[in-house]
Amino acid sequence: MKIIFATKNAGKVREIKQILADMPFEVLSLKDAGIDIDVDEDGTTFEENAVKKATEIMKVSGEICLADDSGLEIDYLDKAPGVYSARYMGEDTPYEIKNAKIIELLDGVPDEKRTARFISSIAAAFPDGRVITTEGTIEGIIGYEAKGENGFGYDPIFFLPEYGKTTGELPIEEKNKISHRGKALMLMKEKLKEIVG
Repeated sequence: MKIIFATKNAGKVREIKQILADMPFEVLSLKDAGIDIDVDEDGTTFEENAVKKATEIMKVSGEICLADDSGLEIDYLDKAPGVYSARYMGEDTPYEIKNAKIIELLDGVPDEKRTARFISSIAAAFPDGRVITTEGTIEGIIGYEAKGENGFGYDPIFFLPEYGKTTGELPIEEKNKISHRGKALMLMKEKLKEIVG
């Protein structure tokens, strides 16, 4: 059995394959499946975007399709970048520049006002029309400098006080256990077990 994960992000594909490694199906990225479609993420919530991506790719492929929409909410910035996390400052802007800009925007802001969270919504769309969703979050604060080569995106500036590290400094296996996407995927894994056995 195949499941297509609707992403071109190599970092996400790696995380998902690790978490779903013991499931009885092959996880394919859009590239693996030979699908080159950009779904317009125009939803107002992470869940809306995930459902839209999963449903559209399922219609094209005829396979079960998983999609996630995830992002960073920073309380001090009125929950920005939020659903625009990937497109913040332009989709092609490197994350080093995005991360540096966020650190600059929070210059002089104390720890207690640097609160932030990663949110991940995952949707699974089935050829019979069923759609199921799960959500995971992880709370932290925005660090004062980018640290860590693990992970991707905003990981180097997302600091976890209880670990004394950014999510970019955590080993991948440890990050997968506690991350927003890891939590949402584990919930999805349980739901998929009930459906596909």
